[in-house]
Amino acid sequence: MRISTFSIVAYDPVTGELGVAVQSKFLAVGAVVPWAKAKVGAVATQSYANTTYGPEGLKLLSQGLSPEEVLEKLTSADPGRDLRQVGIVDTKGQATAFTGAKCLPWAGHLVAENFSCQGNILASGKVVEAMAEAFTRSRGTLAERLISALAAAQREGGDRRGQQSAALLVVKERGGYGGLNDRYIDLRVDDHPRPIEELKRIYELHQLYFAPPKPEELVPLTDDLRQELQKLLVSLGYFRGKADGKPSKEFDEALFNFCGTENLEEHLREDDKFDLRILRYMEKLVKERA
Repeated sequence: MRISTFSIVAYDPVTGELGVAVQSKFLAVGAVVPWAKAKVGAVATQSYANTTYGPEGLKLLSQGLSPEEVLEKLTSADPGRDLRQVGIVDTKGQATAFTGAKCLPWAGHLVAENFSCQGNILASGKVVEAMAEAFTRSRGTLAERLISALAAAQREGGDRRGQQSAALLVVKERGGYGGLNDRYIDLRVDDHPRPIEELKRIYELHQLYFAPPKPEELVPLTDDLRQELQKLLVSLGYFRGKADGKPSKEFDEALFNFCGTENLEEHLREDDKFDLRILRYMEKLVKERA
């Protein structure tokens, strides 16, 4: 299976997040290339991909081996290593990569502290250079920096066969849905003419639905705000009571049902704060339906 593509594996020492971003002229690349485990590391396996590199690499990292040691164990035991390409990073920011001698040109990698960029069948070596520069210079979350790196690589020509699929995987401890697992972001664009742009769009939706609120988005649930919410819930068909701003079981149930229906349940809080993203989403729906 030839996964001709470009990817980046990275670690954020501030948040502890680990991630992989990838794009390829290959169907559903996210099902093959990216592997990551919170508090352990991240692996990208591609170019006639040996998918055992993912789980086995993470297992070896969890046992305390360095990325270099893991890479040596993976490739030395693989008779097809000359066709493989892999990037690895751990939670110390140590990174390494391997490009087999028989990977189709242009093929290569660029390794730095906290990340590694790699690719094969690329337009030129400038693709991985652009990826590395964009990741280093960009600001924002790890996911945003990874997407920026993909976009920069594509601007330099990317996979010389074209575009088809992309994926973004970010893990952090208890970062998944409901805080019940470590899969913080797991997004895939399996077949699209502009997969990186589509990946960015889906990521922005993910942030709307699942990202923790920013401090400025949390405000007290005052009577005035509650009245505004009641009016919107009436317009949306969830609330039949009087929009007087007073607390009520009926209002609580209407808000709960709305958020559950619209996949905003992660924004509901048990303290006295209210997530303004719910209000903005309601206003958007009412405007669209007017």
